[in-house]
Amino acid sequence: MHMHKAIARVAVVGTGVIGASWAAYFLAHGLDVDATDPSPGAEARLREAVAQHWPTLTRFGLAEGASMARLRFHATLEEALREADFVQENGPERLDFKVDLFRRMDAAAPPHAILASSSSGLTVSGMQSGCANPARVVLGHPFNPPHLIPLVEVIGGKGTSAETVERTMAFYAAIGKRPIHVKREVKGHIANRLQAALWREAFHLVEQGVASVGDIDTAIAHGPGLRWAVMGPFMNLHLSGGAGGIAHVLAHLGGPIEDWWKDLGAPAMTDALRQQVTEGVAAELGDRRMPELEAARDTLLLDLIRAKAATGTLD
Repeated sequence: MHMHKAIARVAVVGTGVIGASWAAYFLAHGLDVDATDPSPGAEARLREAVAQHWPTLTRFGLAEGASMARLRFHATLEEALREADFVQENGPERLDFKVDLFRRMDAAAPPHAILASSSSGLTVSGMQSGCANPARVVLGHPFNPPHLIPLVEVIGGKGTSAETVERTMAFYAAIGKRPIHVKREVKGHIANRLQAALWREAFHLVEQGVASVGDIDTAIAHGPGLRWAVMGPFMNLHLSGGAGGIAHVLAHLGGPIEDWWKDLGAPAMTDALRQQVTEGVAAELGDRRMPELEAARDTLLLDLIRAKAATGTLD
């Protein structure tokens, strides 16, 4: 593999909620950031968002030389990408728009630059289809909010080179992310599919009158969710098997688990179900307010992520 210069300058294209979060994260890790977004007032909103995220990022620990002053905003895409080593794109989720945007980014960025998309629903194969150099186009899908949650899903399309995937994984890992390589393009990637599986059964249980919305939330938040925040489903199963580990668990519980699978629901998102869930959430909320809940959640998340980073054993 030939040597590439280290990634020092990142272009952030599209500076809405996700783009602004990425920009703050890159700055906190000592990188130069060139940002661009065509919407009116975008620069002021971006600088305000970065300033809002900065105290959280400071608690995580800023890299040497990290500074909000290293953010530059550009009126045009071409200016923003001129010196980029890596591009993080966060534009609207419309394929026709993305194809044209990636074609323009491919024309504007230096030949060594990687073009990564935060897209949650579109395939890389589709997005790279108009590029002269599709080999450098890759998915870098964060889990919201990117300045806080370490997961990034990295996927190549039909035209993406293995080297691009490798370099992208290495870059994200070097700035404290936890990249995973998704080997096939599937709808929703990995994390959103796993969430969808749980939501499907949660909605089914509400619809069947098995439990209230609040009790279902309690079941996860004060039960398996605590374990899942520490390690994933396979490792949890392994630990539950004692000395025999996961092989022992699957030998004894394989049948019952399969029986549960067969009994899981497949609800339709009807008006009645939507209303039932909305009313259930309102009852669960009571008089608690969203801003306080969000602040409490983020403080706890921050402490948890920092605690996880401090222990090597559970990695």
